[in-house]
Amino acid sequence: MAPHEHPAFANDKSAQWLGAEVLRADYGDVVIKMRLRDDMLNGYGIAQGGMIVAFADTAFALVCNDPHSDASTITVASGVDVNFMNPGFSGDTTTATAKLVGHAGRSGLFDIEVTRDNQDGSTTHLIHMRGRSRTIPNRS
Repeated sequence: MAPHEHPAFANDKSAQWLGAEVLRADYGDVVIKMRLRDDMLNGYGIAQGGMIVAFADTAFALVCNDPHSDASTITVASGVDVNFMNPGFSGDTTTATAKLVGHAGRSGLFDIEVTRDNQDGSTTHLIHMRGRSRTIPNRS
């Protein structure tokens, strides 16, 4: 299965609006990219925090749902903690990397880092998000 075919991404209208591109999407290990646009900026000319959190949440949705599951259950966020570290700007290429920290029963813990690429080849951390998940019956 190609990464963009992940069931949690294929019909995700918000991820499509963000312009998110899936580079890797395995259970417990996800990498996605997005370019920040002018319509994602706040009144100070920097990326509105909610836009970056929405991008991180897209990675979270992918990382906590096994793309090869039987679809009888889905895993959803039960809570997140977000730490803003640096601003993003229009034109920045951002990367969200999401990893499984651990799980027990129907609960999981995940770390999501959003960085921006710098011209010198380095990266700058924009946010760190810790996500808690819960697996529930799929009622769709």
